[in-house]
Amino acid sequence: MKVFIRADASLEIGSGHVMRCLALAGALRDRGAEVGFICRALAGNMCARIAAAGFALLELPSVVAPAPATALPPHARWLGTDWASDARQSARALGDLPPADWLVVDHYALDARWESAMRHAAARIMVLDDLADRAHDCDLLLDQNFYRDERRYAALIPSHCRQTLGPAYALLRPEFAAARRQIRERTGRVARILVFFGASDLGDATLKAMRGLALLARQEIRVDVVVGVNHPNRAALRNFSAAKPQFFCHDYVSDMAALMAAADLYVGAAGTTTWERCCLGLPSLVIPVAANQDVAIRDLAQAGAIRVLRASGELSAANIGSAIQDMLDSPTELAALGRISMALVDGLGTQRIVDTMCEEHGKTP
Repeated sequence: MKVFIRADASLEIGSGHVMRCLALAGALRDRGAEVGFICRALAGNMCARIAAAGFALLELPSVVAPAPATALPPHARWLGTDWASDARQSARALGDLPPADWLVVDHYALDARWESAMRHAAARIMVLDDLADRAHDCDLLLDQNFYRDERRYAALIPSHCRQTLGPAYALLRPEFAAARRQIRERTGRVARILVFFGASDLGDATLKAMRGLALLARQEIRVDVVVGVNHPNRAALRNFSAAKPQFFCHDYVSDMAALMAAADLYVGAAGTTTWERCCLGLPSLVIPVAANQDVAIRDLAQAGAIRVLRASGELSAANIGSAIQDMLDSPTELAALGRISMALVDGLGTQRIVDTMCEEHGKTP
């Protein structure tokens, strides 16, 4: 089976789309599939990470002509060009290669128009979406998020499209399932806190969270801070950490599963790491940093799987610190958050998706 994946990372997009696609690509390769990526070389891209993982990479130019501010879908500007130009460039990059068995698309800036234009490139198209804000021309749709509305894609996809919805299909790397099998009981007692706000953290929430934790004066609690690969304020984070012995900055993390397994509380953004944390039952204080995550965060909070800090006004060290203190004072709730979140994700979602792709591949188109 031959698969190409169209996904990007950038300062604005973050790294989550590429990271979950790498998890999928690795599982496909383990099943004997040949996998390649098509990526645009935007500022903050992860092309080197993809190549280092041993996958073929077809690289598109950084920017040709940005999409107009009024272009649709809502995230059109993330593409670095308009959808039609991207489709032409993607087709040109594929050249005379025979059609793939699957073209996987994970990009908020692409919709049914791009997918229809690329039908010639693959026997089937799979779309990864989280937003349900645009139409798709695809044969398989994956939304790994927890939503109460299970019919939100009904009017957005073809009638033949197969849907795989919910955290049972979360695309995680195999180390999370392995770590889950050895996870210790989470009692609600907090000895280690993990802080992470994604690859870019353009709002500098990481430093605010560190300052909020410092206000608590809980030197007995170790704080592990993961600094995103594109973080614009790395020096300030390192300097702050160096002055406080209980803080540890990690500039590059090769085993996030180990850090999450060791932590007792997470403070940070939502995004694709949500399902990694759930798999390991790590209680989470989620601080919204992107409006497109609001519905998913709300539904997870209502289900009792996370706690959300929604600051009334500007996010500050003081309100983050206060929210963390509330959680430290509530060990019973922390333990419950861990149990509920862990019940949502078993770490086997990637294998389920690969099974589905193989099953669909075996059918007559």
